[in-house]
Amino acid sequence: MKRLLSNSVLLIMIILSFHSCKSNNTEPKAIKLEGLKLNNSKKWIANEETHIGMKRIDSILTNNTATNGIVLGDILSKQTSYIIKSCDMEGEAHDQLHVVLVPMLEEITNIKDEHNRLKLEQKINHLKSLTDTYFEYFKL
Repeated sequence: MKRLLSNSVLLIMIILSFHSCKSNNTEPKAIKLEGLKLNNSKKWIANEETHIGMKRIDSILTNNTATNGIVLGDILSKQTSYIIKSCDMEGEAHDQLHVVLVPMLEEITNIKDEHNRLKLEQKINHLKSLTDTYFEYFKL
């Protein structure tokens, strides 16, 4: 009887721990940005270089192991510079890109200036959310 009770308690603890892990999911999600909208319910078309640069930023953030904001910020800044130099988008698509890109540039600056590890992780997650937002509104 004791063994059955012990096994039952253990099973309940395992189930609760899985539920707790699931409930505390802190994966970044796309966020709403004021002024950002779809193109008649469809994604905007980005130029190839912008899309490549955004994929690189996404990859850097997904695989990030840096604990130094300056190092990570410099790596990310190289990608945003690539995007800015290579962008030949025009019109409303270009304007909509700026709605996402400007907050990203600001967050990268914030990452470079952050020395507190917990705050750095929060800023990285926010940038990841902005990146996710790009992919919700733009395609190649």
